[in-house]
Amino acid sequence: MESLGKRFRIGAQRKTYKTLRESLVGAAGVPWRFARRLGSRASDQTEDYFWALKDVCFEVRTGEVVGMIGRNGAGKSTLLKILSRITEPTEGSGEMHGRVGSLLEVGTGFHGELTGRENVYLNGAILGMKRVDIARKFDAIVAFSEVEKFIDTPVKHYSSGMYLRLAFAVAAHLDPEILIVDEVLAVGDASFQKKCLNKMQEVGQEGRTVLFVSHNMAAITRLCERAILLDGGRVLNDGSATDVVSGYLKAGLGTTAAREWPEGKRPHKDIVALCAVRVRNDQGAIAESIDIRRPVLLEMEYETWIPDYVLMPYFALSVDEGVVAFTSNDVDPEWRGRPRPVGRYVSTVRIPGNYLAEGTMFVTAGLTTMNPDQKQFLQRDVVAFQVVDSLDGNSARGDFAKQMPGVVRPLLTWTTEFDDS
Repeated sequence: MESLGKRFRIGAQRKTYKTLRESLVGAAGVPWRFARRLGSRASDQTEDYFWALKDVCFEVRTGEVVGMIGRNGAGKSTLLKILSRITEPTEGSGEMHGRVGSLLEVGTGFHGELTGRENVYLNGAILGMKRVDIARKFDAIVAFSEVEKFIDTPVKHYSSGMYLRLAFAVAAHLDPEILIVDEVLAVGDASFQKKCLNKMQEVGQEGRTVLFVSHNMAAITRLCERAILLDGGRVLNDGSATDVVSGYLKAGLGTTAAREWPEGKRPHKDIVALCAVRVRNDQGAIAESIDIRRPVLLEMEYETWIPDYVLMPYFALSVDEGVVAFTSNDVDPEWRGRPRPVGRYVSTVRIPGNYLAEGTMFVTAGLTTMNPDQKQFLQRDVVAFQVVDSLDGNSARGDFAKQMPGVVRPLLTWTTEFDDS
């Protein structure tokens, strides 16, 4: 791919269908419009156009699993549409060698009037597969999609989730040499997302090329050895998935690891106000990305307005699916059960390394008054950070390469006794 670019005109309207007469009149005026366009090209205003991609250059080798990350509007989906031959680039060129299976939107390539069964065969034919090969894969596709009862129903009656299940099953099972997947997995439920990620991992291990766009940094680091960071339509970084994800998060383009409120805008509950919540690494620096083997510190800064209240700060950590991993209450004996005078406090909890599982951790910060009366005050998902797994086998993962389920991943001590008698 060399100097690839895609330009869109801002405010351009979709053309309507014309009558035969309008088409003939329009054809007669082509030479005049062409001359006028040449004369006015130099005076085109740059603000009339938007470059979704500009000077994009990279190469993906056969068998590579490459993740593409970046903020919304960075150009990821536009790039995949060009690679899937859905749209043409404005400038530059790109070549792909091999049969491409793409899933860019829910139900890509499906015909609403056809049944699920018919769409499976249609998509296989589009991919250049023989009918006998599609029939051989058909049962596996239907089993994966979990739409057996509705396989002979027109897909226009499917829910978005059913569409997604069947569309992904077709794209992943019909043996494309290149699999292109956009962030459509967000439509499915949590269990199906995991199922899809596991399938993509299998596809990558079979030596096929995968291009995967996702905002789930855990999925990127688990599935991909390489990642490409796009921002503003340009390639900002291209390298190992762990390094690119870490740089993306540290640059403030991803999750937010610190939240501070100015005076007068601080969330409060009569007695106490929250000033800041921060995520720090074991060096004391604000960190959006934490090595799974290293400790992480959660810091809550708050101020009390009324004296003699007993306060209990706490943190609750949850994962992508909203499942709470654990809650930690402040049990520091110095302040436990002791009324607090008016002033500002900073409470910190240390979570040891090799405890959290890989993925995004969302942090809820809360304060509870124990007496003279009980009141609860919290800010949900106020900050977040990414736990990045180790690739050298020195974490609780060991030599296991596939997904390890669970919301925590402690490194526990194992012993083995052997008797050869």
